[in-house]
Amino acid sequence: MALDTKEKEKIIKDLNIHEKDTGSADVQIGLLSKEIDRLVSHLKKHTKDTHSRRGLIKMVIKRKKLLAYLKKEDEKRYSAVIKKIGLKK
Repeated sequence: MALDTKEKEKIIKDLNIHEKDTGSADVQIGLLSKEIDRLVSHLKKHTKDTHSRRGLIKMVIKRKKLLAYLKKEDEKRYSAVIKKIGLKK
């Protein structure tokens, strides 16, 4: 089950650059992080769910690439996103 609309709107509101921003790297990283957290808790209960594990790995890789892009483009925004989401550098 994917994130519901209210959760997505809250994440977008917290991380958007301007009012109508829904697709910037900041927002994508936030949404991926929430989805990754949800999938990790699912996989703790269902350890043999290899299809979901593969999806989780894809999401982690995508988030890692977006973080690398953001760090290369704007170090201040990168630091702000890391702090808001609660990730380690």
